[in-house]
Amino acid sequence: MTATVVEHYFDYKSPYAYLAQAASWRLGAEPGVTLEWRPYTLQIPKYLGAAELAADGSDTVGTRNDHQWRRVRYAYMDCRREANRRGLTIRGPRKIFDSVPAHVAFLWVSEQGEWRRFHDAVFERFWRRELDIEDAAVLTALMRELGYADAGFEAYLEGPGRARHDAIQAQAEAVGVFGVPSWRVGEELFWGLERLPRVYELLGRPVPPEET
Repeated sequence: MTATVVEHYFDYKSPYAYLAQAASWRLGAEPGVTLEWRPYTLQIPKYLGAAELAADGSDTVGTRNDHQWRRVRYAYMDCRREANRRGLTIRGPRKIFDSVPAHVAFLWVSEQGEWRRFHDAVFERFWRRELDIEDAAVLTALMRELGYADAGFEAYLEGPGRARHDAIQAQAEAVGVFGVPSWRVGEELFWGLERLPRVYELLGRPVPPEET
């Protein structure tokens, strides 16, 4: 049987992507499905404005309008509500992180073979505010902790890894990707966990109870 390729786009700084990971693992375990995991770095200030919170919770940047703040507050409330149902922790970050270093770290680790332990740890620790996804030293320390090779990562981050990341980004945008979590089957793009049942239907598979 020829496997059907499904592309899955994620960003470590997206709480909605975090909530979709268990469902993505289930999809990837379907017989005849090859799930390709691709980091997609969101440019949040383009559509939600820039923001960074001081210790007292005040915004030190001040470029978001009131509508954008209502959207952001609702999004985190909604994600925490869903996280509680799944036994996950989501603590909103105090700034908009640049997730490129963590995404390049994912590419680095994935070249070593098994990479799920790293991937899951990045999501879990970032949303507990226990991991700085911008810091190469922090990321290499996590690699060592989990038993991955880290020698040469910083050069990879500045050179071929960044080039590979940018190529994935450009390719994703060329086929219409704009947000995460997303899945692409052939020419069909699906954005948001609530659309995952449509992926199963397109694949001709029954929708698992967890995804209904």
